[in-house]
Amino acid sequence: MNKTGVPGLRAARGILTGACCLLLMVSCSNRSTPRPKGYPRIDLPEKSYRQYRSNCDFGFEYPVYAQVVPYSGADAEPCWINIEFPAYKGTIHLTYKKVNGNLGTYLEDLHTLVYKHTIRADDIIETPFYYPEKDVYGMVYDIKGNAASSVSFFITDSTRNFLSGALYFRVNPNRDSLAPVIDFFFEDIEHMISTFTWQ
Repeated sequence: MNKTGVPGLRAARGILTGACCLLLMVSCSNRSTPRPKGYPRIDLPEKSYRQYRSNCDFGFEYPVYAQVVPYSGADAEPCWINIEFPAYKGTIHLTYKKVNGNLGTYLEDLHTLVYKHTIRADDIIETPFYYPEKDVYGMVYDIKGNAASSVSFFITDSTRNFLSGALYFRVNPNRDSLAPVIDFFFEDIEHMISTFTWQ
């Protein structure tokens, strides 16, 4: 073996090793990976309820973290109320009507109002409920997607009384970011319905 060739071989190995290290450093650099969009954590209170009673023909239990206030719009009628959740910018609007042979009209009006959301809704799930021992019957509409209202419902005794409700938020509708709060208030609406009575 020619001794004069050894330093050249060593130099070639050194260059090759340096090139490999440089290649490894470049290929192992930190590249940012797209992350899914996140939303701030929302702390929700512990479930607890109190009784709502008034001069109106109905009563129910509502959350202690909500306030019941009379609806004060220009079109307000007796026994129209809002259940407000100030910490979450949410409101359940409740409208009450006496039935006088016109239940079909009220049902059709509500159906039309709910299905106006189909422009923005991904799906509308209808769930009927029946409490015949209390003369409480109705339907809950779970409106999926970025519609203005997330939940609508009606309660009736089918002969004298009709109450409808809808959950709205005073923010741009985004079902993904609002999902935990919508699910939380959906449970409150179910509780309200299950404890609802005509007076």
